[in-house]
Amino acid sequence: MNEAELTRSRTIADTPRATKRARVGVRLRIALPLLILGLVVAFLLGLYVGYQPLDLAALKSDPIARAVFFRLRLPRVLMAGIVGASLAMVGAALQALFRNPLADPFTLGVSGGASVGASVAIAFGLGLNLVGVPFVFIAAFVGASVSVLLVYRLARSGGGTMLPGALLLAGVVLNLSASAGVLVIQYLASYGRALQILRWLIGSLDVVGFDLIWKMLVFLIPGWLVLIAHARDLHLLATGESDSAASLGVDVRRTERMVFLASSLIVAVTVSVGGAIGFVGLIVPHAARLVFGQDVRVLLPASFLLGAAFLIVADTLARVAISPGELPVGAITALLGGPVFLLLLKRQQRYSAM
Repeated sequence: MNEAELTRSRTIADTPRATKRARVGVRLRIALPLLILGLVVAFLLGLYVGYQPLDLAALKSDPIARAVFFRLRLPRVLMAGIVGASLAMVGAALQALFRNPLADPFTLGVSGGASVGASVAIAFGLGLNLVGVPFVFIAAFVGASVSVLLVYRLARSGGGTMLPGALLLAGVVLNLSASAGVLVIQYLASYGRALQILRWLIGSLDVVGFDLIWKMLVFLIPGWLVLIAHARDLHLLATGESDSAASLGVDVRRTERMVFLASSLIVAVTVSVGGAIGFVGLIVPHAARLVFGQDVRVLLPASFLLGAAFLIVADTLARVAISPGELPVGAITALLGGPVFLLLLKRQQRYSAM
């Protein structure tokens, strides 16, 4: 083969890759403005709606109204956006990694493991900080990491092949075991500690000021960046088997370890702050996938923005549904996510043989 023919063959081989990159760029240019616009609308809605509607005139003249807005309502809306974005991105990453549309932090037992870790820390009164990090964060991270490791080991066959049915079954059983463990911890703990655990498990996005948000972001931003950096590898894993992805240059083991670590960190932080808010990582990636397609490189940022908007709207509904009372935001997401989960489970014909 002469030099001209070699150059022509390389050009032909590179054409599909260039075409795919161009398509990804077009989808991102379409998706991001739409999602940012939706997030802005949800953000403004969350700021305006509440026990007392937002009064711009009062913000200018009333110091109490300003304190309520900047110390309570604005931090709460930001907290809802951060937690929703985090859970949705982790859900999209885990679905791609496991090649299972039913995977999310809740169904895979990751949230359950983090709940056990945080419950242990609360029961023993470990509210202190370790090198500036709340011990509840550390305990939740350890619990989430152990859960991910157990599900990963149980879902792999002897030959190293991922079994989707075993993955879902392991996650469900682990969640049930974690729930039983939390009940035992509550039973053995003092009344005050048990009440703290119960209040935490219900899930709440109440926050005063921005201090906790800054501490969260110190851990969440590295986790987000790790998942975004592995978007291409996750896309290749989602569209084929591990061997196929490896032949295309993906370090499968390293990608799995990094995604597991980042997912555990993100879920641990969100669960330790907001409680076990379920189904956000299940609903949002599927909604983004229906609108923007299957490409994980588009799906991760789309799920991030859509997840933020979704949980802000869900938290707004939780605040006004039984005003002047308030529903747990986890109840709203579960009411929406339960039917979606059952519908997806019905569509997965591969589970029918189990």
